[in-house]
Amino acid sequence: MDLRQLRFFLEVARTESFTRAAEKLHIAQPALSIAIRKLEEELDVLLFNRRDRKITLTAEGEALARHARIIEQQVSEARQELNDLRGLLRGEVRVGLSPMLSSFFFPQIVASFKRRYPSLQLSINGDSARNIQRKIAAGTLDTGVIAGAVPEGLDSHLLVRDEVVACVHCSHPLAARKTAPLRELLAEPLIHFSEGYHLRELIDERATREGIVPVVAAESNLFALARSLVREELGLAFFPRMVVAHDAGMAAISCDPPLFLDLAIVWKKNASLSRANRVFVDFIIQEVDDYYLLAQAAGTFPLP
Repeated sequence: MDLRQLRFFLEVARTESFTRAAEKLHIAQPALSIAIRKLEEELDVLLFNRRDRKITLTAEGEALARHARIIEQQVSEARQELNDLRGLLRGEVRVGLSPMLSSFFFPQIVASFKRRYPSLQLSINGDSARNIQRKIAAGTLDTGVIAGAVPEGLDSHLLVRDEVVACVHCSHPLAARKTAPLRELLAEPLIHFSEGYHLRELIDERATREGIVPVVAAESNLFALARSLVREELGLAFFPRMVVAHDAGMAAISCDPPLFLDLAIVWKKNASLSRANRVFVDFIIQEVDDYYLLAQAAGTFPLP
């Protein structure tokens, strides 16, 4: 008795017809009949009652069917598990990150992930949150880490909420202040992110609410460039506190009223993530949760 015979037997039992079973199995009916007869001879039992062209299971057939269904389910689960494991050997993870995040703790997370799953191919695309959302919807990215509200069509997990601070050169008149009114900060020449980036949209929305038209000294989608321009005393820039907390070349000032930025990992709604991508999402969530638990315990943020 082998798996092929059991598969043939179960199909006849399900359809109660040798003809329909043969069609579903894509084999000739005589070949199916021979296979079932050989199985009966091997087991020395009659598996089917064949009366008036009606096919029903005998008591022995019912007993075999119970065991065969369990075997069929176990074989299916084994194949699925092997496919999942093969996915971790050959799978690909395509993730989108904003340029600002790509320079903070995500390099360490990516490095840790690759050490744990060295066979997985990891492709990282730097772009704005808006473009990352579009690429996930189009299927050219699997997951992404975005700032701001999560749009319809994406599932998500909130990673962290961080304060947005105004950053100036250490010699700037505002540098000695811990907090400043948002109106006063928005009156300074701005080093702005390019359109399409959530932080740009957040600051523009607040400026409109305050009735202020910002003076843009320079704009870029490159976090490193924006930070360097602040150090060159070209103007003020808004950044999440976590990415500038240990930057000795700038002073970080809290806004009044305060501003916050939500970061979430997202993927396409109602779409089944591959095993490789599910492992990646779970890994990032765990790593970020562990990071902030350690930060809280140490009383510092971010960790040194």
